Amino acid sequence: MPISFIKMHGLGNDFVILDARNNGFAPTPDQIKRIADRHRGIGCDQVIVIKNSSKGADVYMSIYNADGSEAAACGNATRCVAELEMNARGINALSIESPYDILKTTRNGSLITVDMGAALMEWNAIPLSKQLDTLTIDMGIAGLPPGVGVNMGNPHAVFFVKDVAKTDIATWGRHVETHSLFPARTNVEFVQVKDRTHMRMRVWERGAGITLACGSGACAVMVAAVRRGLTERKADIELDGGTLHMEWLENGHVLMTGPVATSFSGEISEALLNGK
Repeated sequence: MPISFIKMHGLGNDFVILDARNNGFAPTPDQIKRIADRHRGIGCDQVIVIKNSSKGADVYMSIYNADGSEAAACGNATRCVAELEMNARGINALSIESPYDILKTTRNGSLITVDMGAALMEWNAIPLSKQLDTLTIDMGIAGLPPGVGVNMGNPHAVFFVKDVAKTDIATWGRHVETHSLFPARTNVEFVQVKDRTHMRMRVWERGAGITLACGSGACAVMVAAVRRGLTERKADIELDGGTLHMEWLENGHVLMTGPVATSFSGEISEALLNGK
């Protein structure tokens, strides 16, 4: 039978959100690819499936990249799910379990804040395929400066560049994502520091390619910038799709604040799900 969905986005990082709490729908990797296809499906960066939490959170969310692979964290999607559930329950605070952690979310007006948890910075937590200083990861790629490794529920490689507008995101992003140094592949962020409270970021997402925004990526950038001594612990990060307000707390947790929006809703046909 057809499956209902809601299409939402956070700064243009877009999602097809499915509620499986009553129907038990569990999409296969091939179904994820068909749903995410922007020409023959609905089109999205990630497919999100809402389920019941087994750990006491208000809800659980599974995260699937457009290529069918599963992710453990997605900041923009967390804000979207928080908005949906807060509206449904008439509340302004919600806990969301993901494969990475239980995340606390709050709403203030039109903005949703997510405590994305603690950043991991050890080489084997990123993970890297060999022991390296995660503050200066030399990829051995001509023209690419040493990066910073951060895990925010998924791996990130952050590169600070002079002019992000002139950076070949597609070429370097694809190369770094699949580099042997990252056995689980990695998200790749390219960042230009404007001043100590303002950065410009572009992103190549693992399993999705260039996207307009990446919430966990912005968290990784905030951590990397502070570790490099480039910014304060609180800064705005301007992405292709808009601006996120970031703060790396002294307890190691990263707060991310930004807007969300609903694009449309509908039903996924059996023909699309079955590939016919």
